[in-house]
Amino acid sequence: MVFDLPENSSARAARLLAAANDLLLSRGARGFTVADVAARAHVGKGTVYLYWPTKEDLLLGLIGREFLSQVEKMIELLAEDNDLARPSRFCPAIVGLATSQPLISALQRNDHDLLGILTDDPRSRGLHEALGPGAMLRVILPIWRDSGLVRTDWDVDDQVFALNALIGGITMSILAPTPEPIRVADPLVVLGQAVTALLGPERAGLKQIRATADQIGNHLRTCATIALHVITASNARKPNGGTASGAE
Repeated sequence: MVFDLPENSSARAARLLAAANDLLLSRGARGFTVADVAARAHVGKGTVYLYWPTKEDLLLGLIGREFLSQVEKMIELLAEDNDLARPSRFCPAIVGLATSQPLISALQRNDHDLLGILTDDPRSRGLHEALGPGAMLRVILPIWRDSGLVRTDWDVDDQVFALNALIGGITMSILAPTPEPIRVADPLVVLGQAVTALLGPERAGLKQIRATADQIGNHLRTCATIALHVITASNARKPNGGTASGAE
């Protein structure tokens, strides 16, 4: 999927995003200024404001891009391998992607040191609530039920609650591990096994798997649109009402 983002047509915007991302990860949101971003990108401070009205908007755009990247990767993987639509494979895949993204992981940990006020910003929280693993599964689990991929002798709300609790617990064990007497070689492998134990055997044929992959792919494209909306809303507005692109 290709979107009309400033960095796609402007080398300056791409440098600014890279500079801001580096500074955010190394110093935390409170450890640098817009001037620091501009200096690292080798542009004037005013150039930053051509693309983002505030520092918070710039950083929110970084978070939005991580969510967009995660969703695009899942769409790509699912298209390459429809079998990824199975619960025992989809859940580990989405958790693995989410925990590999530093800003998404920081949101999940409520990491104020890294994200500062963005931890509680309604826009960043809204992204996580709409696009986090738990939010995706609230939509996808009913698809699995209709496809014969999970048990249906269980109230769907209770099932979603239990699955979210399982995924949330393993996610936090990956993001914030604590000394425990039991260690596992790969928590994501354990997650896949636990999903099957919780949801039951995946009774679906090849045709159903393909149809399920198509439905999940459609939902993921909706998720990408949500992320894109947050990203574009954080961009500076041009006088004609569009968003800054800064083509070079």
